[in-house]
Amino acid sequence: MPAALPQILALGEAMIEFNQSQPGRPEFLQGFGGDTSNFCIAAARQGASTGFVSAIGDDPFGRLLVDMWAAEHVDTTYVRIDRTAPTGVYFVTHGAAGHQFDYLRAGSAASRYTVADLPLDALAAAKAVHLSGISLAISSAACDAAFAAIDHARSNGAQVSFDTNLRLKLWPLPRARAVMREALRQTDICLPSWDDVTALTGANDRDAIVDAMLEHGPQVVALKLGKEGAYVATPNERRVVPGFAVEAVDATGAGDCFGGAFVARIVAGDDPFAAARYANAAAALSTTGYGAVAPIPHRDAVERLIQG
Repeated sequence: MPAALPQILALGEAMIEFNQSQPGRPEFLQGFGGDTSNFCIAAARQGASTGFVSAIGDDPFGRLLVDMWAAEHVDTTYVRIDRTAPTGVYFVTHGAAGHQFDYLRAGSAASRYTVADLPLDALAAAKAVHLSGISLAISSAACDAAFAAIDHARSNGAQVSFDTNLRLKLWPLPRARAVMREALRQTDICLPSWDDVTALTGANDRDAIVDAMLEHGPQVVALKLGKEGAYVATPNERRVVPGFAVEAVDATGAGDCFGGAFVARIVAGDDPFAAARYANAAAALSTTGYGAVAPIPHRDAVERLIQG
C-alpha cells in the first residue's frame, strides 16, 4: 500500500545555519534554518504528518538537510535536487541589539524552483499548505510557483497559512506590500509578526493591524507578540492569548515554531485560541536553546509546560 500523503505541506527555502555560540566569540554552531522548513519541523514534532516542497543543491549542505528531514519524519519526496545551483547558507550573530542575520542565498537552488516542479497530487491531498513572504521574495519564479501552489491547494479544499516574514533585503517595501496583499486574499490563516505588519500596514495598533489583515480575506489572524504571546482574531472574536515565562537565550526561529505548532493544532481540530495557547508554549520552549531547529520542542514537553 502506498504511503499516505502529508496532511501539512510547507513551501519555501531551507538553509544551513551557522549560529554564533556566544556573543562576541568567533565560534559558530552548524544547524539548520529556513522559515518554512522550521515551520515544517515544528509541526512534525507536534505529531503532524508533514512534507517539504523546495529545491536544494547537489552538495554536502543539501545532503545534510535531507538527512535532517528524514530524522524529523518530514517527507522529502517533494524536494528537488538541482545539480547546477547551491544550497543557501546564513549566519546568526548575537549582540546587545539582539540577533542579526547575514545570508548567502543569491542564485540558490530554491530560488530556481518553478511552477513545473510543483507536486500537484500532494497539494491536492493536503489539509494545510504553508508559505511565507520569503517564499514569495526569493525570486519571481519561486513567487509564481507559490501562487500556483496556493491556487491548486485551495481549489482542492486545503487551508492556506501565510507568515508575512518580511525581509527588505530581498525586495523593496512597495513590491512586498503589493505581492503580500494578493497572497492574503488567498490565505485562510495569517501568522504575522509585529515588526512585519507595522511596516506593511503603517499601523501601530493591534486592532487596526488585525482589521487590515482580516479585510484581505483570512479567517484567522494570529499576531505574534514575542514573550507576551499572541493576539488572535477571527471575524467574530479577538483576544490576547498570553505567553509562557521561560529563560530565553535565543529567539531564532521562535515565530516559525509558533506557526508550525499552531497549524498542527488547527489541523488536529483545535479552535484558534486553543491552538495559540499551545503554540505559545512551543515557541517559548524553542527560545531556551541556540539555533532555529535544535530547540524546537516535541509535544510531550509542550504539554508539560502547559500543565505547569
